[in-house]
Amino acid sequence: MITTISKGLTYAVALGAFALTASSVQADVIDDIKKRGVLKVAVKADYKPYGFRDPSGKIVGIEPELAKDVADKLGVKIEYVPVVSSNRMQFLQQGKVDLLLATMTDKPSRRKVVSIVDPNYYSSGTNILTPKKFGFKKWEDLRGKPVCGIQGAFYNKKTGREFGAKIIAFKGTAEVYAALKAGNCVAFVYDDSSHVAKTKSPEWADYEMPLPTIDDAPWGLAVKHGETKFHTMMEGVIKGWHKSGRILELETKWGVANTPFAKAMHDKYK
Repeated sequence: MITTISKGLTYAVALGAFALTASSVQADVIDDIKKRGVLKVAVKADYKPYGFRDPSGKIVGIEPELAKDVADKLGVKIEYVPVVSSNRMQFLQQGKVDLLLATMTDKPSRRKVVSIVDPNYYSSGTNILTPKKFGFKKWEDLRGKPVCGIQGAFYNKKTGREFGAKIIAFKGTAEVYAALKAGNCVAFVYDDSSHVAKTKSPEWADYEMPLPTIDDAPWGLAVKHGETKFHTMMEGVIKGWHKSGRILELETKWGVANTPFAKAMHDKYK
């Protein structure tokens, strides 16, 4: 019995030490960023105007500017790490980045992998970009037809399963746009926010977003699980963006019509 009690005490002490260590790690996340002097943020580099490369190769856009706000708050430099839908959560898990801010739809399954911060900072729905010549009017028109998508995007499965499209998945948007131009697929299923920006380009004047937008869903930025201090800080940052109208300001700057979500969140927090 004495041995059993002794083992129990040893286990309790070890568990307490582990909890203390874990707490220290959580508390040091922001300190580590400040000590390093750089905030590493996962962003898109192929999703205009939310994150893309300008003619000089520099990553710019709405989300890079939001990421810079966070770096400024911490008093450090910003490092943009380009990601795609299929690897962005892994980059955060593996410690390649401190923050994930890359057009990620907030899904319950993703909250199990990374720590998505509330409130959400943005929202979009699903639609297609397609040549006007096809005359698509409803989602069912895609049945049996080849439709391009991005690897890891949740709406690929729905577009294939519910509407019968034959999904051809690519790693990034550059490959999709090339395939669409080449006629390898009849449409590109993606976020409506991206399609709206694309249709404004003279190069894509013969393309349209003709279907009713479905599955409007919020976007979530994320930190690693267990980074409690950083998570709490980001809650305040997001509320500040909504309160000040920062999101609305950036939409206007980058040529996006102010979205209902951004307007509603500003009204809620102002």
